[in-house]
Amino acid sequence: MKAVIQRVLNSKVEVGGKTVGEIGKGLNILVGIEKGDTEEDIKKAVNKIVNLRIFEDEKGKMNLSVKDIEGEVLVVSQFTLAGNIKKGRRPSFENAERPERAKELYEFFVKEMSKEVPTQTGIFAADMKVFILNDGPVTFIVDSKQL
Repeated sequence: MKAVIQRVLNSKVEVGGKTVGEIGKGLNILVGIEKGDTEEDIKKAVNKIVNLRIFEDEKGKMNLSVKDIEGEVLVVSQFTLAGNIKKGRRPSFENAERPERAKELYEFFVKEMSKEVPTQTGIFAADMKVFILNDGPVTFIVDSKQL
Protein backbone atom coordinates (compact mmCIF):
# COMPACT_ATOMS: atom_id res chain seq x y z
CA MET A 1 0.00 0.00 0.00
CA LYS A 2 1.24 3.42 -0.87
CA ALA A 3 -0.14 6.57 0.67
CA VAL A 4 0.57 10.24 0.14
CA ILE A 5 -0.02 12.10 3.40
CA GLN A 6 -0.47 15.85 3.28
CA ARG A 7 -0.82 18.13 6.29
CA VAL A 8 -3.77 20.37 5.45
CA LEU A 9 -5.66 23.35 6.78
CA ASN A 10 -8.71 21.94 5.00
CA SER A 11 -9.55 19.50 2.26
CA LYS A 12 -12.64 18.24 0.48
CA VAL A 13 -13.63 15.82 -2.26
CA GLU A 14 -16.45 16.29 -4.72
CA VAL A 15 -18.19 13.73 -6.91
CA GLY A 16 -20.57 14.98 -9.57
CA GLY A 17 -20.35 18.53 -8.21
CA LYS A 18 -21.41 17.48 -4.68
CA THR A 19 -19.13 17.45 -1.65
CA VAL A 20 -18.94 13.88 -0.31
CA GLY A 21 -16.18 14.39 2.28
CA GLU A 22 -14.69 17.46 3.91
CA ILE A 23 -12.31 18.15 6.80
CA GLY A 24 -10.67 21.05 8.56
CA LYS A 25 -7.15 20.86 9.99
CA GLY A 26 -5.65 17.41 9.65
CA LEU A 27 -4.42 15.03 6.97
CA ASN A 28 -5.43 14.43 3.38
CA ILE A 29 -4.46 10.85 2.56
CA LEU A 30 -4.34 9.46 -0.98
CA VAL A 31 -4.27 5.64 -0.81
CA GLY A 32 -3.21 3.14 -3.48
CA ILE A 33 -3.63 -0.58 -2.82
CA GLU A 34 -1.08 -2.89 -4.45
CA LYS A 35 -1.06 -6.61 -5.19
CA GLY A 36 -0.08 -8.56 -2.11
CA ASP A 37 -1.19 -5.94 0.42
CA THR A 38 -2.76 -7.38 3.57
CA GLU A 39 -4.82 -6.24 6.52
CA GLU A 40 -1.60 -6.33 8.56
CA ASP A 41 0.02 -3.87 6.11
CA ILE A 42 -2.98 -1.58 6.54
CA LYS A 43 -2.82 -1.74 10.35
CA LYS A 44 0.90 -0.88 10.35
CA ALA A 45 0.34 2.03 7.98
CA VAL A 46 -2.57 3.44 9.98
CA ASN A 47 -0.58 3.21 13.20
CA LYS A 48 2.37 4.99 11.59
CA ILE A 49 0.23 7.73 10.03
CA VAL A 50 -1.87 8.65 13.07
CA ASN A 51 1.23 8.84 15.27
CA LEU A 52 3.53 10.74 12.88
CA ARG A 53 4.63 13.93 14.60
CA ILE A 54 4.18 16.33 11.68
CA PHE A 55 2.17 19.14 13.25
CA GLU A 56 3.88 22.05 14.96
CA ASP A 57 3.87 22.53 18.72
CA GLU A 58 3.85 25.94 20.46
CA LYS A 59 7.58 26.31 19.66
CA GLY A 60 7.09 25.73 15.93
CA LYS A 61 8.65 22.23 15.96
CA MET A 62 7.03 19.26 14.26
CA ASN A 63 6.24 17.49 17.47
CA LEU A 64 2.51 16.67 17.39
CA SER A 65 0.47 13.99 15.64
CA VAL A 66 -2.96 14.32 14.06
CA LYS A 67 -4.29 12.64 17.20
CA ASP A 68 -2.50 15.17 19.43
CA ILE A 69 -4.09 18.13 17.64
CA GLU A 70 -7.49 16.41 17.51
CA GLY A 71 -7.38 16.74 13.74
CA GLU A 72 -9.37 15.04 11.04
CA VAL A 73 -8.50 12.81 8.10
CA LEU A 74 -9.82 12.71 4.54
CA VAL A 75 -9.05 9.39 2.81
CA VAL A 76 -9.22 9.23 -0.99
CA SER A 77 -8.60 6.09 -3.04
CA GLN A 78 -6.02 6.58 -5.79
CA PHE A 79 -5.02 3.47 -7.71
CA THR A 80 -2.52 5.48 -9.78
CA LEU A 81 -0.15 5.37 -6.80
CA ALA A 82 0.45 1.74 -7.78
CA GLY A 83 1.45 2.85 -11.28
CA ASN A 84 4.85 2.15 -12.76
CA ILE A 85 6.37 4.68 -15.18
CA LYS A 86 9.72 2.97 -15.68
CA LYS A 87 9.11 1.78 -19.26
CA GLY A 88 7.65 3.83 -22.07
CA ARG A 89 5.36 6.81 -21.70
CA ARG A 90 2.14 5.14 -20.64
CA PRO A 91 2.02 4.06 -16.99
CA SER A 92 1.57 0.39 -16.23
CA PHE A 93 -0.86 -0.52 -13.46
CA GLU A 94 0.08 -4.19 -13.23
CA ASN A 95 1.01 -3.68 -9.55
CA ALA A 96 -2.45 -2.35 -8.65
CA GLU A 97 -4.66 -4.77 -6.76
CA ARG A 98 -7.83 -6.12 -8.42
CA PRO A 99 -10.68 -3.62 -7.88
CA GLU A 100 -12.76 -5.94 -5.64
CA ARG A 101 -9.85 -6.70 -3.30
CA ALA A 102 -8.59 -3.11 -3.44
CA LYS A 103 -12.01 -1.87 -2.33
CA GLU A 104 -12.03 -4.32 0.60
CA LEU A 105 -8.61 -3.14 1.77
CA TYR A 106 -9.45 0.54 1.20
CA GLU A 107 -12.57 0.14 3.33
CA PHE A 108 -10.51 -1.67 5.96
CA PHE A 109 -8.04 1.25 5.94
CA VAL A 110 -10.93 3.69 6.46
CA LYS A 111 -12.39 1.54 9.26
CA GLU A 112 -9.04 1.31 11.07
CA MET A 113 -8.38 5.05 10.62
CA SER A 114 -11.87 5.85 11.95
CA LYS A 115 -10.99 4.06 15.20
CA GLU A 116 -8.21 6.61 15.73
CA VAL A 117 -9.41 9.99 14.38
CA PRO A 118 -12.53 11.50 12.77
CA THR A 119 -12.42 10.30 9.16
CA GLN A 120 -14.13 11.37 5.95
CA THR A 121 -13.77 9.73 2.53
CA GLY A 122 -14.22 10.07 -1.16
CA ILE A 123 -16.03 7.38 -3.15
CA PHE A 124 -14.00 4.36 -4.24
CA ALA A 125 -13.39 4.27 -8.02
CA ALA A 126 -15.39 7.46 -8.64
CA ASP A 127 -14.21 10.39 -10.74
CA MET A 128 -13.37 12.77 -7.89
CA LYS A 129 -12.24 16.36 -7.61
CA VAL A 130 -9.98 16.77 -4.58
CA PHE A 131 -9.36 20.21 -3.10
CA ILE A 132 -6.32 20.36 -0.84
CA LEU A 133 -5.02 23.36 1.07
CA ASN A 134 -1.62 21.92 2.00
CA ASP A 135 -0.15 23.44 5.16
CA GLY A 136 3.58 24.03 4.89
CA PRO A 137 3.61 22.37 2.40
CA VAL A 138 4.15 19.18 4.38
CA THR A 139 3.86 15.95 2.39
CA PHE A 140 5.12 12.42 3.07
CA ILE A 141 4.95 9.14 1.20
CA VAL A 142 4.24 5.97 3.17
CA ASP A 143 4.94 2.57 1.66
CA SER A 144 3.58 -0.22 3.86
CA LYS A 145 6.27 -2.58 2.57
CA GLN A 146 8.91 -0.34 4.14
CA LEU A 147 7.35 -0.16 7.63
